[in-house]
Amino acid sequence: MQRRHFIAGGLSAAALPSLSFAQGIEKPKVTIAVGGKNLFYYLPLTIAEQLGYFKAEGLDVNIVDFAGGSRALQAVVGGSADVVSGAFEHTINMQFKGQPMRAFVLQGAAPQIVLGVNPKTMPNFKSVADLKGKKIGVTAPGSSTNVLANYVLAKAGLKPSDVSFVGVGAANGAVAAMRAGQIDAISNLDPVITLLQRSGDLKIVTDTRKMAEAEQVFGGPMPAGCLYAPTAFTDRNPNTAQALTNAMVRANKWIQQAGPGEIIRVVPESYLLGDRAVYIDGFLASKQAMSVDGSFPAKGAETAFKALASVDSKLAEAKLDLNAVYTNAFVQKANAKYPKG
Repeated sequence: MQRRHFIAGGLSAAALPSLSFAQGIEKPKVTIAVGGKNLFYYLPLTIAEQLGYFKAEGLDVNIVDFAGGSRALQAVVGGSADVVSGAFEHTINMQFKGQPMRAFVLQGAAPQIVLGVNPKTMPNFKSVADLKGKKIGVTAPGSSTNVLANYVLAKAGLKPSDVSFVGVGAANGAVAAMRAGQIDAISNLDPVITLLQRSGDLKIVTDTRKMAEAEQVFGGPMPAGCLYAPTAFTDRNPNTAQALTNAMVRANKWIQQAGPGEIIRVVPESYLLGDRAVYIDGFLASKQAMSVDGSFPAKGAETAFKALASVDSKLAEAKLDLNAVYTNAFVQKANAKYPKG
């Protein structure tokens, strides 16, 4: 059994075995759970799949889509999936619950989540405090869209119990709920947000697709979509984690160099929600919030912890090891292997 050493940010690069196909991938068949695969939040995952980057690394990846990130996490906890493509802050919550998870490659440098109100049901909206007693649509209760809404509400002096959260998914169902007036506000992502904005069915309140606004909202860098797994998974399967990271880093770099037309040619038709122009606008709005190389920012875990602690007093009092919830070791090797993607 190989000994592993730990440093700030998880596994040290020196402690990882030199990775090659000669050593073999411990788990060539990997199931990744994701909550809303059509969202730009998860675009690197789709690109890695569609362009064959997982296969190029010797992996047979099965991606299972759920209504939201909290459901995707449940799949890994329940053992039906190996890895989550989801929000970074879940790693902190899971350490708090005694089920340690480790993030190992970043997809989103900012949350890309937009909180907006329904102009039909809230024509006189003035401030976030007006949301008291209202219904807010989120992808799924407990997901990152719910976390962002909680955080924005807390800054306005409201508790999560002051509103009603409704799971509306991340596609046409979310759009329909807003247009029908079933919800008074929505916390969601592109392309849903751009679609609602273009049709006049959304007034934006908080927009974390903009890096500067995301940092202002959270008070620091807030890592978003990433691949994370139970700590035991990356410890037992370092070559598999490396192969997954290699594919994702290549996808991140491909997106940075791609134009909207190239993105549209690669993603499935269903992602466009019936409107290519909206999809292109959504991509251009979200691109700046995507990770350029898969690396986690040094203060990211601290920012995420503060956001969660602001609405959970028990978590706020917990003594957590924030260096254990992520590692950049795999990303460093992936960038060395694919400097240009």
